[in-house]
Amino acid sequence: MSLKIVFMGTPQFSVPTLEALKKNKLNILSVYTQPPKKSKRGQKINSSPIEKFCKNNSLRFSNPASLNNEGELKIFKKLLPDIVVVVAYGQIIPKAFLEIPKFGFINIHASLLPKWRGAAPIQRAIMNADKKIGVSIMKIEEKLDTGPILASRELELDQNITHGEIEKKLSLIGSKLLIESLKIIEGDNSNFIDQEHSKATYAKKINKNETKINWHVDADKVLAHIHGLSPHPGAWFEYEKERFKILKAKKNITNGKAACVLDKNLIIGCKQNSIQVLELQRQGKNKQTAKDFLLGKKISNGTTLN
Repeated sequence: MSLKIVFMGTPQFSVPTLEALKKNKLNILSVYTQPPKKSKRGQKINSSPIEKFCKNNSLRFSNPASLNNEGELKIFKKLLPDIVVVVAYGQIIPKAFLEIPKFGFINIHASLLPKWRGAAPIQRAIMNADKKIGVSIMKIEEKLDTGPILASRELELDQNITHGEIEKKLSLIGSKLLIESLKIIEGDNSNFIDQEHSKATYAKKINKNETKINWHVDADKVLAHIHGLSPHPGAWFEYEKERFKILKAKKNITNGKAACVLDKNLIIGCKQNSIQVLELQRQGKNKQTAKDFLLGKKISNGTTLN
């Protein structure tokens, strides 16, 4: 392909697509990513996964704090891109940028649009116990995730899969679909179909206030909550004034008092049925299997968790 491409992305989810563009020897003019961030304690500056990939693969990149200024617009215009590929970049693209490339901006969005527009589509799909999940290749417009769709792929959503696990799958599916889509666009065979806006739902950003586990709902809902937030930010409970994140669990048919530990294998009661903890993380520690965790920290049967 001879398309002149600018890529915009930031987290690990974006890396497989940039890797696919490079592997297919496409003409990557430049890469945009978010600026490095300080770690929580301010001791370390953390570059984005995309910036690290660019440095390791000798790709030209920039990491402006904002695109919303004349200086950045001039720089972008000089690139003369045919198309811009956006994958979880993390900034709103100004209208002046959208009008420059011949084929516009296309985006990999991790949902079956128009369902779950917004910042946290995978998390919301899992937390909502959706039966299907997928990726969409769409054209970017001014309004958030409203552009027409060129292609999509769906897969079954297993209740035992976590956000982190499905994110990896979707990033690979999206990268392959993007390469197919670029070939269609360059061949002038693209058929973008408008979304049914009346069916839109929104995946708002995860708020820390919704991460605490509510044991007083059915086990299916507790499991969806845990897996939707795993590994980050993590759904948690409190025991002896310490927080514990549950990273992986499974449904159990045992019934018992909600929030109560029902047996030595860390089965915890819900409103109906229960969940068995498989992996968890103690505050400030690495993740552990429940079996390893219980060797060092006993939580007795009958204990009520906060």
